[in-house]
Amino acid sequence: MHLIWTILIGFVAGLVAKLITPGAGPGGFFLTAALGIGGSLAATYLGQFLGWYQQGQSAGFIGAVVGAAVLLLGYHFATKK
Repeated sequence: MHLIWTILIGFVAGLVAKLITPGAGPGGFFLTAALGIGGSLAATYLGQFLGWYQQGQSAGFIGAVVGAAVLLLGYHFATKK
C-alpha cells in the first residue's frame, strides 16, 4: 500500500510542478509520476544532507512539489535548443 500511496503523491506533485513551471514538459502518467517521485526523493536526500530532515524523515508534499519543479526546470534547460 505504501508504494501505491507514494506513486499517487508523486503523480499529484508532478502535476502541480507542471502547472507552476512554464513551458511544455514531459507528458504522460508514468513520466509525471516519475517526475514527482524523483522530486520527492531529491528533496528528501538533499534535506537530510543539509540537516533539514532527520534520517528516515521524508520531505513531504511541498518538498516533493519543489523538488519536481527543480527537476522540471533542469529538464527544460537540458533540452533547450
